[in-house]
Amino acid sequence: MNDTQTFTAFDGQRQIAHGELAVVAAAACATSGQLLILEDSTGQTVELDLRQGPEAAVTGYRARTEPAREPPARPGRGRPKLGVVAREVTLLPRHWDWLAAQPGGASAVLRRLVEEARKAGAGPEQARRRQETVYRVMTVLAGDLPGFEEASRALFAGDAGRFDGLVDAWPAAVAAYLRRLAQAPQD
Repeated sequence: MNDTQTFTAFDGQRQIAHGELAVVAAAACATSGQLLILEDSTGQTVELDLRQGPEAAVTGYRARTEPAREPPARPGRGRPKLGVVAREVTLLPRHWDWLAAQPGGASAVLRRLVEEARKAGAGPEQARRRQETVYRVMTVLAGDLPGFEEASRALFAGDAGRFDGLVDAWPAAVAAYLRRLAQAPQD
């Protein structure tokens, strides 16, 4: 996901705005149709209370969705808190023997192995999240359009050519948005 969150607003199947939430909220206030606002990186629908104007809607949304901030911890004695979580790991004796023989200890080796596995799986995980985002948006915007099931199959099969061909029959704004989401890098 990007550092800057972007949103897209639709009036029915016509795109009316894209960009930061304040821009989309302002455009949404000028619309009286069937309004739908989507967060681009997740495909989640966004509920804005536009009755008090776009600024109040954005402020209210941010207040509801931003994580609560914890007060800064007071420094105490002992080791600093680094966000480390102690949990139990169950391994066979030969695994414990191998870990004990590694430099840095078992925890350091496990952290290193986990990081390597995360990096190796980043591509497939990113593609899976992108597919889920596109599918979520497709369901909301095009779930009742002809060819939806076939387009879904093409999306999850990774058949970009077939997907593009199937969404071509849909309203231009919906097809363009789905294509943009399908090609957008995440993370």
